[in-house]
Amino acid sequence: MDTKRIGLLAGALLAVAFGPASLLGGGIGDGSSEWPEFHGPGRTNISPDKGLLRKWPEGGPRKLWTYSHCGRGYSGVAIADGTIFTAGDVDRQEMILALTMDGKLRWRRPNGEAWRRASPGSRATPTYSDGAVYHLNPGGRLAAYAARSGEPLWAVDLTSRFEARHGIWGFAENVIVDGDKVLCMPGGPGGRVVALDKRTGETIWVNRDIEHSAAYCSAVIVTWGGVRQWISMTQKSVVGVDVETGGLLWSAPFVPRSPQNALKPVFQDGCVFVACGHSSGGTLLRLNPGSPLASTVWHRQDLDDCHSGALLLDGRLYGSACRVGAKNFYCVDFRNGKTIQLDQTLGKVAITCADGMIYALNHRGTMFLLAVTADGFEVVSRFELKRKPTNSYLAHPVVCGGRLYLRCDEDLHVYDVRSP
Repeated sequence: MDTKRIGLLAGALLAVAFGPASLLGGGIGDGSSEWPEFHGPGRTNISPDKGLLRKWPEGGPRKLWTYSHCGRGYSGVAIADGTIFTAGDVDRQEMILALTMDGKLRWRRPNGEAWRRASPGSRATPTYSDGAVYHLNPGGRLAAYAARSGEPLWAVDLTSRFEARHGIWGFAENVIVDGDKVLCMPGGPGGRVVALDKRTGETIWVNRDIEHSAAYCSAVIVTWGGVRQWISMTQKSVVGVDVETGGLLWSAPFVPRSPQNALKPVFQDGCVFVACGHSSGGTLLRLNPGSPLASTVWHRQDLDDCHSGALLLDGRLYGSACRVGAKNFYCVDFRNGKTIQLDQTLGKVAITCADGMIYALNHRGTMFLLAVTADGFEVVSRFELKRKPTNSYLAHPVVCGGRLYLRCDEDLHVYDVRSP
């Protein structure tokens, strides 16, 4: 459904959807216990939670509840205003779900057709902003919903409007909101990167200067050199785009051995880390003020992180390399790439960080708690979820409000990780 066809409905709902957060009721609190989008506030993948368990009981932390009707897929969770948002495929439709904090369904709405091709299931996590949630399905339908009721606000077919082109696994981008804009990468000749009005879905600006099509990457937005910029990967490059104008600020080639550029970039002080799996490796780039080209600081082929998430903590970069036979969980110096610690016992894991601890979920169902040490890290606890085939547990763990959220296909498991 195009934006104009539901314009009247959207107009009637906007006053509610974008009103003060208090109108939604049932809020978690002051916002510090919210995880409104993929990788949380600022997309750092670091939770603001404090006072969490430093070690888990035998068998793992206390389970609060499991919701077993999420639908098929790999979507994670967003948490805001007393509601948990996720997505999954049910029959032939992709569904956006909103749950109460005790695991009851609040609403469920379709967002286009289910993805039934390579690796069937939903990909993206809903993004919450000012009383609305935004979600891109694998076929290119970007939609907005009122967070309280689930009523549709607008929807845009990126293929029709921007000649969007997706790869083998469809679109997997977790769209990002900045101010009044929703930014994403259709990757088509009619719009490589675009900004839409978050209230109406109308186009604000279009970038057609980038040469390559969309990968599976989710962007970060940073301010550097006085410019607010959107940073992400295409299928063959890393790019920075001016958030206000859509102009291309800089680019650098990054051509993977396998077309799987999916890792969200990690940024600090003018440097950007990107990586891709299957021995493509990881690279740290430095942005050069006033230059349209970023330069390479270091490259390591063995840091081939694909879609497990990487995070930066006190100058150290943590992630999970995925080469066959060498699935290293790594800790390296962000500035020079030198090894601090490598570990091959954890396998391929998706990670997040909370209260100075690293939470690592193995792709087959083992959950680890790691302490950060002077020498890198140390496993202090673990527990087993239901054993699943390879790559079943791909949704990244989330720690928010003293709870650990783990999504695997139909199931969302929630644990209490607060210290007594």
